[in-house]
Amino acid sequence: MATAYSHYLLGLIAVVFLLQVATGLENGVITSSLILEPATFFSEPWRIITSMLLHGSFFHLFFNGFALLMFGPLLEQRIGRKNFIGVFLAAGVIGALLYYATIVIGIIPPLPALGASAGIYGILGALAVLFPELKLFLFGLIPLKMKYAAVLWFFLELFGSFNAYSGIGSAAHLGGLLLGLAAGFYFKKPPTQKYEVQFIE
Repeated sequence: MATAYSHYLLGLIAVVFLLQVATGLENGVITSSLILEPATFFSEPWRIITSMLLHGSFFHLFFNGFALLMFGPLLEQRIGRKNFIGVFLAAGVIGALLYYATIVIGIIPPLPALGASAGIYGILGALAVLFPELKLFLFGLIPLKMKYAAVLWFFLELFGSFNAYSGIGSAAHLGGLLLGLAAGFYFKKPPTQKYEVQFIE
């Protein structure tokens, strides 16, 4: 059985984190070269993607990595490897755009951003549509179906987007979740039905 792309992605993120630690986690050359900077949002657009590989702490990496490990293969199996990567990246891009929009309109200060969270929320949003009855355990304790979890995440991240001092990119999470929900509805459409033509003599 071929290794899931989500596992390769997790491995890449882990390697990048080790490089961050080796060169300086906060202000090292890897972090400073790849992080999303609002001031260069359009002049250096590749940072939208590269910042998704960065993490600010071990716990940041652990929670994103755990979600990717648990839910990534499930979505990948449902929609295919290339589509999975497409959803992850598109969710990150939409998340970054919404995050930048909150800076432009003055909701939050122009702080740099990093992390795979928007892409992870994209995966979770898609699963909430494709597997709405799937149960997860919030905080490892509270059982909740994916369709209800998506509603909870939506409102938590929506309200969090207006908290300028949270230190969390809630707007990016919200953008990723919305993209994931849209992707879920797209991939949920029934496959084209094939008809067999019979000739009667």
